[in-house]
Amino acid sequence: MDQIRELIPFLIPILILQLALMIFALVDLIRRERTKGPKWLWALIIVFVNLIGPILYFIIGRED
Repeated sequence: MDQIRELIPFLIPILILQLALMIFALVDLIRRERTKGPKWLWALIIVFVNLIGPILYFIIGRED
């Protein structure tokens, strides 16, 4: 139990970053008319692939 308490200060910034990236990616996905691939698939990737999902969307999924 003490090990978990020691890790909390390190985990909180990572969780905040993950949540912020996910929200930003989902908002961007909703606002864009076109993406590379179906929007529903990108939404699943963003939500369920944790930290890497939103990054993949910004690198691969956005169509300029």
